[in-house]
Amino acid sequence: MMSSRTIFLSKLLGLYYIFAALAMILHKQSFVETITALVYNSSVIFLVGVITVLVGLALVLAHNVWSRGALAVVVTVIGWITLAKGLLLLFLTPGIQAELFLKLHYASLFYVYAAICLVLGVYLAYGGFTSTTSTTSSSHSSAIPVPDKLRTKAA
Repeated sequence: MMSSRTIFLSKLLGLYYIFAALAMILHKQSFVETITALVYNSSVIFLVGVITVLVGLALVLAHNVWSRGALAVVVTVIGWITLAKGLLLLFLTPGIQAELFLKLHYASLFYVYAAICLVLGVYLAYGGFTSTTSTTSSSHSSAIPVPDKLRTKAA
């Protein structure tokens, strides 16, 4: 059983990665040109870094779960990677960012990156849409746990 937060984030991230991968596959040239131009625009990189740090922090603070199954851990790892990526965008110099980008061989490995994105998206979406939330089996479930001694017995 997964927590409702893990299920929600799995669905959200999974669908995002699927849609992003499909857009990448359908518009390769546009993506390559845009990302290449982005790397050399320090103002836009700063803005992307700020947004990425915010998203990463939100994921880490909302879902820092290192147990309860592979799906929960994958969501947590995505949060930490997103935060680290945002911090790198904010703190690395533009020259180092450009060097790292060149070492990633974005244009020549484009379909590998798109495939990774698609596989990750399918895994997360499938896991999120097929999981059930962990709930109490009692018919007296509430937001605040109530000890059994205090519950009234149904007649």
